[in-house]
Amino acid sequence: MRKSRWLRGLIPVLAVVLAGCGLQSGGSVPLPVGPGSITPVPELDGVAVTVGSKDFTEANILGYLIEFALTAAGANVRDLTNIQGSNSLRDAQLNGQIDIAYDYTGTGWINYLGNETPEPDERKQFDLVRDADRAQHDMVWAAMAPMNNTYALVTSRRTAEETGVRTLSDYAKLLAADPAAAATCVGTEFNVRPDGYPGLAQKYGIDAGRAQKQIVQDALVYQATADAKQCRFGSVAATDGRIPALDLVLLEDDKGFFPKYNAALVMYGPFADANPRVVDIMAPISARLTNEVITELNRQVDIDGREPADVARDWMIAEGLVTAG
Repeated sequence: MRKSRWLRGLIPVLAVVLAGCGLQSGGSVPLPVGPGSITPVPELDGVAVTVGSKDFTEANILGYLIEFALTAAGANVRDLTNIQGSNSLRDAQLNGQIDIAYDYTGTGWINYLGNETPEPDERKQFDLVRDADRAQHDMVWAAMAPMNNTYALVTSRRTAEETGVRTLSDYAKLLAADPAAAATCVGTEFNVRPDGYPGLAQKYGIDAGRAQKQIVQDALVYQATADAKQCRFGSVAATDGRIPALDLVLLEDDKGFFPKYNAALVMYGPFADANPRVVDIMAPISARLTNEVITELNRQVDIDGREPADVARDWMIAEGLVTAG
């Protein structure tokens, strides 16, 4: 049974490799680092650690933060970042192919644990995920960050000023009065997920049949909303660097619908039990990861065109956590 589970978990990871995403089993950390405030830890000297991440900007940055921190602490780190999709990363962790990654509490509670109703308090949501995932799957959640990469709706500053829409309740009222004035670009998943537009419509009393929606690729929502031609509102990830870069305005979720998606460390149970010092090293890093910090790091990649590894290392050097090596 264990062997068959391992093989099932291996398939999506191999598929990513074969798809040409650049992943290699046991790939090296992309940039050198030396000790800073993170100093060598005898218990981690030479310990093999495989770090994973999903395949979008923020996830890659978070993966590299782990890699650089544990390298400075003396671990023998293997890079398996940029895995395609939450389910592939999860399968790899469940089967012990990946020791540690950052993931999101909302994803854990809804996607991995199969719950439909999120907990509105972010600390309670973390506690629920931590306890349930350890009990059911021997996965360890730790060191939750303040950053909350939840879903959100945005509009351009000009549209916000013209319409007076600042909250999701304002948006719902505008849509009821004039659907064309509330034309909305939505990503494919947001359009169908219960924590996306269907749930939003139910919570805010929106007649989804009257809504004028354009389903587009997530990456295209930002510019389309900023231009306010194809759509005047759009679905986004709240910590995306394109929001401030394009002067978009986040609408307040005044009824508290969207689940909390705080980033936290997730570790395969045997690895976490054998290496408790990892949380000690990573907790101060997680504590620094506010929405403002991660949004700026995302912006440097998505707007300035920098590499996620460079952005992650430069931030850690600036924070005094590591040196250039």
